[in-house]
Amino acid sequence: MVLKVIAGVISLAYPFLVYWGMLNVDARFVLPVLLVLLGLRWVIGGQVNESHVNERKILLMTAVALLTVIAVWGLTAGLKFYPVLMNLGFLTVFAGSLFAPMTVVEKIARLKDPDLPPEGVIYTRKVTQVWCAFFLINGSLAAGTALYASDEVWLLYNGFIAYILIAALAAGEWLVRRKVKPEEHGRS
Repeated sequence: MVLKVIAGVISLAYPFLVYWGMLNVDARFVLPVLLVLLGLRWVIGGQVNESHVNERKILLMTAVALLTVIAVWGLTAGLKFYPVLMNLGFLTVFAGSLFAPMTVVEKIARLKDPDLPPEGVIYTRKVTQVWCAFFLINGSLAAGTALYASDEVWLLYNGFIAYILIAALAAGEWLVRRKVKPEEHGRS
């Protein structure tokens, strides 16, 4: 639990740490923050069961892509591309689950409702598709800010706007789910 909190705090603060580091110290001194974050997430990812997204796959893809970005564009670009790579990793896992017997969202839904009806399976597939579109768009915008925007715009988008969009999508899905499955009101 403590590791999850630490990883969560570092993840949320990551854009601010990178921005501060680019302004105040050499980028190579910020790299250990990213390595600690990836290490923490690797340890936590090892604790998930098959009902959750296997975060280790995402982390491995992220690490390989990060090394590629650093080799091609340099350390600063690699640090700024971390949000892009995480979106790409989640897109890969969510989209891949559309070709599996159960989508990621269905697996999560079955934690609460193991006997998910066929309508619920259809709904979770649609929600998985929406998250795929979100990861594609969000990752593209994060890439645009990393490649073409100022450091301040990169920070604003990746350290604030992206989080607001994630929360808005999650809240919107929750509201739609309550409308689609009104009998859940008494149990929520």
